[in-house]
Amino acid sequence: MNQSISQNMNQSFSEGCTYNIMTLTGQGQVTAAPNLAVINLGVLTTGMNLEAVQAENARISQAVLRALQLMGVTEVKTFQYTIDKLYDYDNGTQIDRGYSVRNIFEIKTNNMEQIGSIIDTAVNYGANVVDFITFDVSDRVFYYQQALNLAVDNAIQKSRSIAMNLGLQRHPTPTRIVENSSTPGPFQQFQREIVATPIIPGNIMIEAFVTVDFIY
Repeated sequence: MNQSISQNMNQSFSEGCTYNIMTLTGQGQVTAAPNLAVINLGVLTTGMNLEAVQAENARISQAVLRALQLMGVTEVKTFQYTIDKLYDYDNGTQIDRGYSVRNIFEIKTNNMEQIGSIIDTAVNYGANVVDFITFDVSDRVFYYQQALNLAVDNAIQKSRSIAMNLGLQRHPTPTRIVENSSTPGPFQQFQREIVATPIIPGNIMIEAFVTVDFIY
């Protein structure tokens, strides 16, 4: 992590003394085992007749939803529903290839051992698109605050190390702390090309960064 020391002299807040200022950055990291998964999967159908394509998509989608409900999966919502016109081109000539209908669901579960079964069941009942799986922790703010505290501690340890090398008798005093990061969004996205059961997520790393001004 980059660090910089400003040797400019500033007036003290009292007593008319002057102080040096050092500005340092701090980084904190914590790891957590994910306890939440978001799965985006669904049904893609194509054909020349739009009504028939929509009807087929609806039939398969309903079968997938019923199967998931029987598994006890209740947190399901529509993530994307699109209808596209399909064309091919042959020597500059546009050829009508019909329509595609894409219906993607967002499925949430906190049963990490059920992820593979959810995907397998959906595929068995007609789902043919698995876009990605996102792993996260349910209390991300809690872990981020831990990382933020570690970032401040990291900056303080840097200031004390520098003070020791400079031969200072007192520890530098922090006067200003700027948070350079924000609570991050979900991590660990598995794209559909590599999705396969069983799904085994790794730990999630949550980071925080600060900039701190010290007087000495």
